[in-house]
Parts: sequence; structure tokens; C-alpha cells
Amino acid sequence: MTRLPVWLSQHLAALRVVLVLTLTTGLLYPLGMTALAHVPGLAAPARGSELKGTDGSMVGSRLIGQAFTDGKGNALPQYFQSRPSAAGSGDGYDPTASGASNLGAESVVDTLATNNDPTTFKPSLLTQVCSRSKAVGDLEHVDGSRPYCTGDGVGAVLGVYYTGGTSGTVTKVVSLNQACPAKPFKASYRGVAVVCANPGEDYSAAVPVPVRGDAPAHPVVPADAVTASASGLDPQISPAYADLQAPRVARERHTTEDAVRKLVATCTTGRTLGILGEPGVNGLRLNLALDRTYPKQGA
Repeated sequence: MTRLPVWLSQHLAALRVVLVLTLTTGLLYPLGMTALAHVPGLAAPARGSELKGTDGSMVGSRLIGQAFTDGKGNALPQYFQSRPSAAGSGDGYDPTASGASNLGAESVVDTLATNNDPTTFKPSLLTQVCSRSKAVGDLEHVDGSRPYCTGDGVGAVLGVYYTGGTSGTVTKVVSLNQACPAKPFKASYRGVAVVCANPGEDYSAAVPVPVRGDAPAHPVVPADAVTASASGLDPQISPAYADLQAPRVARERHTTEDAVRKLVATCTTGRTLGILGEPGVNGLRLNLALDRTYPKQGA
């Protein structure tokens, strides 16, 4: 019997492996997973956990949050607002750009806008939290104050100059996040008058000193209302944030707060396995339920 050359035998073996793997992983496996995805109970998650609006069209996924704002980024008062998002530009919640701001606890000094160009302004994490807390407070008509925040919604941080660099006699104090001609949140520090900051000026020689202020230790505006999730796509808000928004939504929907809170309860999930995580309210599900049950008049 004539034996095939070694090189030909090796090529034929390689071809058989390619054919078997192509059939298995390229055809049988995808078909099997597709069939499994149509099993009752798995079909909806396999399609992305889609949610449909009052007209029957797909409006989003129960797994991905979205903003409920107008074309200018202003909150639509008839809807529960989501937590902030750092995913993508604009209002965030871009599923193709999942991510966080990557700013940490030491991010307390802003890069002020120069030449009246708002695109050059880079807020610190502290100022982002402060401005969001003020905005929520204004929207819900509650106290939006927070420790280490000024009344105008920026980080309450002084830049202190000492004779010895980091110690000694105070010679100059600047409110680092309040651009001139703003009035500094604090008139003086250790006997030295506080001045506003000049955009573009180098304050790197100053020692940043956050000032706590007299805001309550437990702010009215909850933490998830002012901080983004790690993915930037979190669809849930805390029950505390939902409860804070219920009076406004009830007014806009011309119904009672109790009726709105009953809908909140139907969209609230508890801790995973009873011990992991925290209870959460799915914002998109809740707003869709509102549209179906209490449609806004004139909308």
C-alpha cells in the first residue's frame, strides 16, 4: 500500500481539524445558543431586556439607564430623573462608551475657563458633586447644600499661601473654584481676606484647603443623585432618591404622592440573594409605568 507523503498527511489532518471546528463552533454552537435563547423565560434577556413605550415601540432596555431631559439638558419635571452618567459626551448614558469619570477624592480644584471659553472649563469631582446637589435641590425645592460646597454650587476650596511654603504665616488666600468677579464664599481666613480666582493664573504654589461649611452631615439630596456609577449605565436609583422626587412627579402628573409611591414600589428590587447590594428602583420601568397610568396632560 502506498503511503501518503508526510507533508500531505499533515495538511489533510489540519484540514479535517478546520472543518470540524468550523462546523462545531461556527454552526452548531451558534444555532444551539440561538435555540436556547428562545426558551421561555430566556427570550426577553436574550433580546436585550427590551422595554416598550405606550405606542408599542422599543424605547430602551431595563439594563441600561437613560437621561430624561429636554434638548438643552434640562430635567423633564414629569419624569423621575436618573443618576448622573459619565458614559460618553452630552447627557451620558452612551452604551458604546461605558465608563466612569476616573476622578478621585483628591479632585477638588477646578480648571477655570479662560478667555470666556466654556470648553476650557474642567470641573473637579467635588464641584461636579456640588453643582449636581444644588441643581437637584432647586428642582425638588429642598435644601441642596452639602459639606465642602459653596452656596453657588462649586467646591469650597481655598488656596492658602504661607511664608514657608506649606507652613508659617498666611500671606494670601484665594477661593480656587470661584472665578472673578465672583464673591468668595468666605470673607477671610486666619485674618487674611479671601480673593476670587483669576482664570489662567498659576495657583500650584498654594496649599488647597477644603472648607466644610455648615451643611448638614447627612444631606437631603442622596449620594446617588450626585455621583455616577462605575459603568455610567446604571438603570437604577435609590429608593431615597425616588422618594425625594415623588412630590414633584405627582404634581406634574396631577395625582397623589401615595399613587406615585405605589408605582415606585412595583419597580423596586431588593438585595440580590437578600444580602448583596442595595435595593434599587428601575428608572425607565418607573417612567414607562407613569406614562401608562398617569399620562401627563398636554404631553
